Amino acid sequence: MGGRQASGGQAPSPSQGASSNCCSYRGPPLSVYPMNLYLDTSVLVKLYVDEDGSPVVREVLQRATVAATSALAYVEARAALARRRREGGLAASEYRRAVRSFDDDWVHYQRVSVTDRLIREAAEAAESLNLRAYDAVHLVSALTVAARLEARVIFACWDADLSEAARPGGASIA
Repeated sequence: MGGRQASGGQAPSPSQGASSNCCSYRGPPLSVYPMNLYLDTSVLVKLYVDEDGSPVVREVLQRATVAATSALAYVEARAALARRRREGGLAASEYRRAVRSFDDDWVHYQRVSVTDRLIREAAEAAESLNLRAYDAVHLVSALTVAARLEARVIFACWDADLSEAARPGGASIA
């Protein structure tokens, strides 16, 4: 895992945040510290473009002491931003601002490296939980973060199928 842990119990960057209604979280109130947060790409993108859920994502990330994601989220997020630009959802200036902010913030996320072991575990998760490939990578990456921190991790996603699959994902996922 690369990146840094946010210092002082605050989020890595003012432009970041995560969501209480976007994930499989069923634990204590999100204001309880420390809060370790794993963001899949669907949540990560909400930090850089205004869409349904963006305000709540930003608010929750502000409470996180650790914000982690897969290294693959960089490619996924940049592709999502580019698609929005191509489809007319972002003006050229909004797109450049979003990419610049995302690039500036990227170093602040703890990033889970994509290893052979992670890929094999994700393949098993994809098969057993009927997940798309990158969704399985995100779920296994979140479990990896929880194991490394030896702590609970809130798995934040904005996808109903992935959220459902994360529920039985293990005691480490809140």
